[in-house]
Amino acid sequence: MTTLIVLFNLKEGVSEADYEAFAKTLDIPTVTSLKSVSDFQVYKSYGIFGSDATPPYRYFEVIHFTTVDELVGDMGAEPKMAEIPAKFAEMADNPMFILTNKI
Repeated sequence: MTTLIVLFNLKEGVSEADYEAFAKTLDIPTVTSLKSVSDFQVYKSYGIFGSDATPPYRYFEVIHFTTVDELVGDMGAEPKMAEIPAKFAEMADNPMFILTNKI
């Protein structure tokens, strides 16, 4: 099992409401429908524990899937996936896509 963690802030001029509507109506339902994906959660940060500092990233996406190859294959086979990367790129400011394995 592999986990992809995506850390990002929204681009200037993109509202939280617009991103969250995209996530809830298109991104999450489409990605979770892929055979290789077992879970996909989106989190919105609101603070740093024990501090008044602002978190460096406002949003975190956590996607659990079988393998990178299977995920890429499933994405290519799902027609709705064609519009998601471009739309996400319009909203997310320099996202970091971190591949992880559970230890």
